[in-house]
Amino acid sequence: MPLSARYLVCVGALMLVGWAVPASAAPASAEAAIRAVEARQAQAWNAHDIHAYAALFTDNADVINVLGWWWKSRHELETKLGQAHLGPFKSSVLRIGQVKVTFPARDVAVAQVTWTMTGALTPDGNPSDVPQRGIQTQVLVRRDDVWKISAFQNTNSSPERPFAR
Repeated sequence: MPLSARYLVCVGALMLVGWAVPASAAPASAEAAIRAVEARQAQAWNAHDIHAYAALFTDNADVINVLGWWWKSRHELETKLGQAHLGPFKSSVLRIGQVKVTFPARDVAVAQVTWTMTGALTPDGNPSDVPQRGIQTQVLVRRDDVWKISAFQNTNSSPERPFAR
């Protein structure tokens, strides 16, 4: 199934389930567990432990990075991000900022996660003079009481400003 159709099915299902299960139905421990996943994301990244980073994802995770590259499995994420940590990300430091978590279903969470990164090289290999900032949208699923990232969209961000007239 193409990515766009897969996401439409996922979003549609989440919306339907969301009407049946109020967000308050998720216990505080579930939100704490999601926040722990986000903390482990930064820990693994900063240790440049790509195996630990990839372990946060389901086997069939869909990952879209800030460049719009679509990786279609945990294995592909681990392989390609591992290569990037040998070059552009080898000295990078990831800091997690705000984490907003909602629960459209008991075993499904959506997290919006802000981040800042320093020490990364640009895609053409030049040092970046300013910290990079972005927002991730993640769909996490709970299986056997373990939360893992199933879908991940990462976007660079910039301060909002008015549109030109």
